[in-house]
Amino acid sequence: MPSPADSTASVKGLLRRFRRSRGGSAAVEFALVAPVFFALLFAIIETGIVFFADQALETVTQNSARTILTGQTQNSGLTLAQFQQNVVCPQIPATLFNCNNIFIDVESYSSFENIALTSDIDSNGNFPAVPLQFNPGGPGQVVVVRMFYKWPLYVTGFGYNVSNLAGGNQRLLYGTAAFQNEPYP
Repeated sequence: MPSPADSTASVKGLLRRFRRSRGGSAAVEFALVAPVFFALLFAIIETGIVFFADQALETVTQNSARTILTGQTQNSGLTLAQFQQNVVCPQIPATLFNCNNIFIDVESYSSFENIALTSDIDSNGNFPAVPLQFNPGGPGQVVVVRMFYKWPLYVTGFGYNVSNLAGGNQRLLYGTAAFQNEPYP
């Protein structure tokens, strides 16, 4: 039967050998660093995609607003649904947005001084906070065109959350164009 001194000596020897061994240190270090590294990597990628999508929506807004600026929308008598399907949807980059989920707000004013835009997200994080309108105005009127899209977020579970809507897993993207309509016939 081994003595207690022998078992203590063998445990000390085992711990000494474990401490000196470097065979699995890279795997252990990677296991400690990998979650933080991948969380940071995915957060950077998602931020880049959100910025790209926001810029794409801004471009679609500017290009679509041009048809209102020149009077093409008003002369054609387009409704909101027709404006969205005939003007906005064809400009969306391939599969970036679901066209049916783009919210459009077009309001006209008599002058730039009369523009009064409120937040579109209420205090509880809900959108839209105010009813959206479609009033492209007439010749010479000031018009503000805004488009919104609820962009889904995926990296929020890693502690990185850029959400601005209730629920914490969507970000409201928006594009805005403000201009004075041309004196079209």
